[in-house]
Amino acid sequence: MRHIPCRSAFHIHGERNQDATEHDQGSVPAHLIPIPTAVLMPRQRQPARFSSEAPSESSTSSTSPDRTADEDTDFFTAQANDSQSSVGVATRDAHPHHDTDLYLPPIGRLPPEILIAIFAKLSSPSDMLSCMRVCRGWAANCVGILWHRPSCNNWDNMKSITASVGKSDSFFPYSQLIRRLNLSALTDDVSDGTVVPFAQCNRIERLTLTNCSKLTDKGVSDLVEGNRHLQALDVSDLKHLTDHTLYTIARNCARLQGLNITGCVNVTDDSLITVARNCRQIKRLKLNGVTQVTDKAILSFAQSCPAILEIDLHDCKLVTNPSVTSLMTTLQNLRELRLAHCTEIDDTAFLELPRHLSMDSLRILDLTSCESVRDDAVERIVAAAPRLRNLVLAKCRFITDRAVWAICRLGKNLHYVHLGHCSNITDAAVIQLVKSCNRIRYIDLACCIRLTDTSVKQLATLPKLRRIGLVKCQNITDASIEALAGSKAAHHSGGVSSLERVHLSYCVRLTIDGIHALLNSCPRLTHLSLTGVQAFLREELTVFCREAPSEFTHQQREVFCVFSGEGVNRLRDFLNRIIPPPPPTRDMETEATMYDDDEELEDEENQVTGLMHATAATAIHDDDYIDIGHTHG
Repeated sequence: MRHIPCRSAFHIHGERNQDATEHDQGSVPAHLIPIPTAVLMPRQRQPARFSSEAPSESSTSSTSPDRTADEDTDFFTAQANDSQSSVGVATRDAHPHHDTDLYLPPIGRLPPEILIAIFAKLSSPSDMLSCMRVCRGWAANCVGILWHRPSCNNWDNMKSITASVGKSDSFFPYSQLIRRLNLSALTDDVSDGTVVPFAQCNRIERLTLTNCSKLTDKGVSDLVEGNRHLQALDVSDLKHLTDHTLYTIARNCARLQGLNITGCVNVTDDSLITVARNCRQIKRLKLNGVTQVTDKAILSFAQSCPAILEIDLHDCKLVTNPSVTSLMTTLQNLRELRLAHCTEIDDTAFLELPRHLSMDSLRILDLTSCESVRDDAVERIVAAAPRLRNLVLAKCRFITDRAVWAICRLGKNLHYVHLGHCSNITDAAVIQLVKSCNRIRYIDLACCIRLTDTSVKQLATLPKLRRIGLVKCQNITDASIEALAGSKAAHHSGGVSSLERVHLSYCVRLTIDGIHALLNSCPRLTHLSLTGVQAFLREELTVFCREAPSEFTHQQREVFCVFSGEGVNRLRDFLNRIIPPPPPTRDMETEATMYDDDEELEDEENQVTGLMHATAATAIHDDDYIDIGHTHG
């Protein structure tokens, strides 16, 4: 190939060594570097393959979208990357030209790792393109950044990427540079034919195909076959997948750490057992709604995959007590255990735990609708996992104050507690919970019909309370709302209440005065639900509500009243125009919580948000509690 020098970045005071012009090891014309639509981050050393023929002139322009346009949506990327994968090193010429007489300025002597770290700070693909045009060396160090995670968020990008990957005479081996591939933005437009060009990309580490519902075993298996580097796979809601895909995963992906097959209803124990035996590095496993899974598969994972940190068995109704006991006993590093709607589970699952078992790593436990779980089980859970932060007992309708008193032993570790529909709980238990666990940020007591204003006044003393659910707590009055309006949270947030979401649907004794005070005291409020509260079912107020869900009946629409986002601000402004703002609320005389110290409250504050993202599936949703048969008092 005839060497054509390009303008080099290595100029010092306007002078340039003449030998550098003749022997510049990095110079390459801009038209030799095709930059397809791709946005990636550098991670792993790959040898470059330099073509002997220059690509066409048309390849010099870039349509690469901004890197932020392609945010991974799979559940794995929300977690820290536990692997040591993808350490960025340059894609380099295997036979660079060296000249001992060539003078290079300091930037020319920087190692590739440093150059990559510098280039990785660039946020604009056009800036990256400019860097690639400087010289061959810079191009080799930039290309991995652009192709680490191609932006497949629209069909134009997709066509450009697949065209480049499929070229046999590419300047760089693009198919070997892709580390993360996410097609979830294209959803059901993706078919088996769509992914054929990516079958040669056998160094992908994270593959996300969420909601690509037309994909079958053929398409997914072709992507997985021969890929020994895959660490995370998300094929949630691909209902056509069968055991065939799981067997392919087991054969090829020994490094697999995360597997999400949510909604893959045709998968059975047989293939899952094979995956457990062959993919022993698995850390995160989501089997939500895989209705055929039984204890056989779960016991296999417990025995073969000791590194599991998170496992989600939501709606796996065939899973029973032995699986739960084995998971909690065997997995020493388990952080999250989700058993929502596993209706066969009862107290035995926890009472059979070894007496001296200590699960110090367990942070999240979800037992939603496990109705056979009672007080004895809760006591044993708290004893075995004293550092629980998120505890969900929604619809465990047989638990009583005794279970809440056990939860109190979690103390300052507890941040999120869901006790919705636990109708046996009384004010005495809630008062003790608040005194013992003063770091609670999120609490749901929906349908706890025995609670009164006394409980809410105590809850108002929680200094970091952000969300509270009191749906159908029909005994509470404006006194509760005024307590929340003057809550202690204001004294720990620079004088501003920390309340963000308040759920008061079917609290039929509330009036406009109480809500008006709440709105003016809580500037961070973004969600306020008042469905079924007669005082707010007026046209001049409902105009600020969001639209009722499309599946609601006419009766449900008639009582729907939920303010969110800008609707909250508009409601506040309207009420302030027609009603004089209430006077500032006096400090409450309610007994303070234990551990009443600001410094301790700030510890690990930044970790709460991450934990709450993990529990989004069990967050407070008023629509779950809509009751058309409700009679207003």
